[in-house]
Amino acid sequence: MSTRSRSALVSALLPLSLAWAAAQAQTQTPVETTPVAPTLVPATPLPAAEPAGEPLAAEPRPAAPPPVAPAPTPPAAEITVYAESPAAMAFADDLAQRRGLDPQWVREQIGAARRQPTAIRLSLPAPRAAFKNWAAYRARFIEPVRLRAGQRFWDTHRAALERAEREYGVPASLIVGVIGVETLYGQHTGNFRVIDALATLAFDFPASHPRAEARAEFFRSELEQFLSLTHRTGMDPQALRGSYAGAMGWPQFMPSSWARFAIDFDGDSKIDLFNSPVDAIGSVANYFKAYGWQPGQPTHYPVSFDLNTLDKDALLAPDILPSFSAESFAAKGAVLEAEAKKHIGKLALIELQNGDPANGGSAPTYLAGTDNFYVVTRYNWSSYYALAVIELGQTVEALVKRP
Repeated sequence: MSTRSRSALVSALLPLSLAWAAAQAQTQTPVETTPVAPTLVPATPLPAAEPAGEPLAAEPRPAAPPPVAPAPTPPAAEITVYAESPAAMAFADDLAQRRGLDPQWVREQIGAARRQPTAIRLSLPAPRAAFKNWAAYRARFIEPVRLRAGQRFWDTHRAALERAEREYGVPASLIVGVIGVETLYGQHTGNFRVIDALATLAFDFPASHPRAEARAEFFRSELEQFLSLTHRTGMDPQALRGSYAGAMGWPQFMPSSWARFAIDFDGDSKIDLFNSPVDAIGSVANYFKAYGWQPGQPTHYPVSFDLNTLDKDALLAPDILPSFSAESFAAKGAVLEAEAKKHIGKLALIELQNGDPANGGSAPTYLAGTDNFYVVTRYNWSSYYALAVIELGQTVEALVKRP
């Protein structure tokens, strides 16, 4: 993904997934830098920092006795559980007061969280490759195992997919693409305890990260959302497992996204993104609708260039944010086909590298991204991720519907 105007996009970004995009043993990989496929978990990767949303209502538990002042904090490397951290316990007391929760219960939950060095390591940016490779990235998703699993998923949940498309206007193919990329249709939802992952990144986020404080604050917010969610729903916060960044379930929702977008789509009066693929289907559709999905609008169009008038730097300057009308796009040397010339919304020039052309790579792939393409990137801030999701879903759909 181009980095020409990353700072302009940060203010517009909320996530997930991940939801999502550093390689990890049991989870999705962030793709803000090098596009390494998140084959086990997303999106949401380190999710982009987003507001935590409105506090969740919670019935107060019986008052607990005042907490005992904790001992001085050991060096970070010596902490094994966060009961040893005065900062974590102070956060627990503040959270309990603001959310109307039993302080002792909150202290017990955060205090039992274990520091995860692997989560710390994976939260650091991956080494930046000189050239990304869209062809290699795509091949890790549009491949036989995932396609067969996608066909089974579509066939099994056809009615739910059709209902989600009808009620939310989000194509079934996009929902299938997201769940396939995120967790291989529920096969790999992550093996980190969510409470461990969130507490580790809330209180021990690596200071060497260029946005360490903002990221730590994001994870403190997600930890708060997680404990509020589990208290309200009766889920055991010590038992739930997810990605190294705390993303959960079939769609790899962060706790704040679960609170804001997850829905009961199977009609059993509860929301379960761990065990109900139908709830996952409806929740992904609801997520995209909330971020402004426009039914019937393509995600992208083919594009070529008129080298006599091409101003590629100007076209790439807004990055993946749609900023040009079809007319202004063409005026800067982008050649659109007939359907795209009629597009009434904004467009963005999307550049996907295919390795180093000087060392066996190919020329970049270009496309004209619409507002709907941008909506897909709200799940994971990467044009590589977005196009992989789109093309996986479309390929599965073609296989399902072939004669």
